[in-house]
Amino acid sequence: MAGKNIASSFFYLCFFIHHVVAILDPVDFLSLQSIRKDLEDMPGSNFFSSWDFTSEPCTFSGVYCDSDKVIALNLGDPRAGSPGLTGRLSNAIGNLSSLAEFTVVPGRIYGALPRSLANLKNLRFLGVNRNFISGEIPAGLGDLRHLRTIDLSYNQLTGTIPLAVGALPELTNMMLCHNHLSGSVPRFESQTLTRLDLKHNTLTGSIAPDSLPSSLQYLSLSWNKLYGPMDQLLNRMDQLNFLDLSLNQFTGPIPGRIFSFPLTNLQLERNQFSGSVEPVDEVSIPTVDLSYNRLSGNISPMLASVQNLYLNSNRFTGRVPASFVNRLLDSSIQILYLQHNYLTGIEISPTAVIPERSSLCLQYNCMVPPVDTPCPLRSGFQKTRPTAQCNQWRG
Repeated sequence: MAGKNIASSFFYLCFFIHHVVAILDPVDFLSLQSIRKDLEDMPGSNFFSSWDFTSEPCTFSGVYCDSDKVIALNLGDPRAGSPGLTGRLSNAIGNLSSLAEFTVVPGRIYGALPRSLANLKNLRFLGVNRNFISGEIPAGLGDLRHLRTIDLSYNQLTGTIPLAVGALPELTNMMLCHNHLSGSVPRFESQTLTRLDLKHNTLTGSIAPDSLPSSLQYLSLSWNKLYGPMDQLLNRMDQLNFLDLSLNQFTGPIPGRIFSFPLTNLQLERNQFSGSVEPVDEVSIPTVDLSYNRLSGNISPMLASVQNLYLNSNRFTGRVPASFVNRLLDSSIQILYLQHNYLTGIEISPTAVIPERSSLCLQYNCMVPPVDTPCPLRSGFQKTRPTAQCNQWRG
């Protein structure tokens, strides 16, 4: 009987020890309470229904623990289209000392990012996108040396991108697009950075040739106020599969080498790029948009292999290579916009039938378009450029 009691006592002792070990650290427990107090479910969301602090917090939705510490906090239902949360982010987040991942689903979170985030020395992933976060990016994020992903896109952030954030050594993804950030693009030192998305801000200044690592695969700087040459920097970016520099004020030549990069999309429109366009080899990029620049010279036949090609509103001269016509008529080219240049001819029969799924626009050049094709409304209604302009350009 005594042996049975000893065995029973041992069982209950082990059970008690197991559950004591599993009990959440008191600091983390109180931090979760503070975080919950400052946030509410938006109508239609029931994310916080499981957050009953009379039970074990490690079982709450979005809370992940290792032993007695919170290591990941994902606030809100991650399913696409689900309602998010509203309220503010508590400074208590900075007390979750073992936190490696912190995300918030799209919703109506407002106010500034907690500066206490700088205390999270183990943080690797920070994602608070598509909310109404305002204020500046805390410079203290630059102290989080293990940060790999920062996604603060689609918010209302202002101020500059801290230099210390650009210096993070392990950064792989940086998404700050669709904010109100100003100042210059800092130097990014991580040699593992693969994605940099800064589009739709008010960034200014030029970008030094060595300020971005050659490891980049995705680079979007569109819809800013950046300027200066980009050829030296682009020549190094041979891993790029997406490049969008549109709607800035970049100048100088477009290096022919970039047309050989493994790009699926090349967007350089609405800048001030100048000079000739000379791809080294036949271009295999599906979409190339060089429109609204100051590019000149003849159109390279190497571009005839592009499916969607926008060369309109430049200063191209000479005749359109015959290879373009052949690929247009067999539907290999789907969009060929050449309007608003100084082109003098194209070898196409006036009776040629442009395939229905292909678009050709030739108006406002130094020739009468031999075929009548529909053009975008913004191209205007003049078929041919005035002779005086053509003579002046030739002269």
